[in-house]
Amino acid sequence: MKYEIGDKIIVLHSDEEGKVIDIINDKMVMIEVRGVKFPAYMDQIDFPYYKMFTQKKIVEKKKIHVDNVQKEKAVKKQKISDGVWLNFIPVFDKDVFDDDIVEKLKVYLVNHNEEVYQFHYNLFFAGESHFDLKNTIRGLSDFYLHDIKFDDLSESPRFDVEFSLETEHKKKAPYFETSLKLKGKQVFKKIEELQLKNEPSFSYILFTDYPDRVEEEKVDLSKLGHAGFRVYDAGKAREHLAPARTVVDLHIDKLTHDWRNMSSFDIMTLQLSAFEKFYELAVSHQQPELTVIHGVGEGALRDEIHERLRHKDEVKSFVNQYHASYGYGATEIYFK
Repeated sequence: MKYEIGDKIIVLHSDEEGKVIDIINDKMVMIEVRGVKFPAYMDQIDFPYYKMFTQKKIVEKKKIHVDNVQKEKAVKKQKISDGVWLNFIPVFDKDVFDDDIVEKLKVYLVNHNEEVYQFHYNLFFAGESHFDLKNTIRGLSDFYLHDIKFDDLSESPRFDVEFSLETEHKKKAPYFETSLKLKGKQVFKKIEELQLKNEPSFSYILFTDYPDRVEEEKVDLSKLGHAGFRVYDAGKAREHLAPARTVVDLHIDKLTHDWRNMSSFDIMTLQLSAFEKFYELAVSHQQPELTVIHGVGEGALRDEIHERLRHKDEVKSFVNQYHASYGYGATEIYFK
């Protein structure tokens, strides 16, 4: 959802400022302007931050006499800390009133370490992948990724990057994942600071040092047995597991009969708990795939499940595509 309750907005046709007081549906919100409450379509309003950057700042120009010009002091350049960064360069354009507006952001991956990394970059808008790239970045260099339209910042962008060393090292992790989420308000503030400081770009740190390998501690099962613990044969463990399912329906009425008095938070918690339960059973039973029915709705349950799947090692891939039985309301998970 682009807007949330309490967000400040501007009415496009009247240039009046107000705030969102309720969400009606995925296309309309209830707003309040100067004490008056009324519904509005989302394409009739916008965030006021765009207006901030299209208004000219009136600066009083002072007359400078040659005799009063001070000698320029040498400015010591500030070195960016070591590490790998995402760097954003705003590109300005002129509107019909000849005012400066931000048209887009150029995105760079900047490596201030000496190591060479292979990377897989993925940009998500509202939980959906819109751009991905696999490549290599050399040490002490930068890599141009792509441009982002300034208007797209309102779509909750998330930047996922997976790194690995070009040359494997036995003491270093085989791969490393990191993620950056940006909110439009944060970026607007950053750009405003850039304009005040007359700087060309702003950056976010992804990591400082590539992580070391974490060795799994091996457990001597014979010692556990001598200490009084029961040790079972893992090969027979599946005999005592609950039966798995190839299709799991997470609609709340399929999980409990007492759902009518449950809050939205409680419903989501129960649905995610059921998802985790049947996911683990599918892995334990070594199923090749699992279909999870989450419905369409506003996509909150689907997005949360997809976010969890991205961080599960057993998942080879997953897809939310049209299905003859479930439409777009199910995600198919394929295991390694």
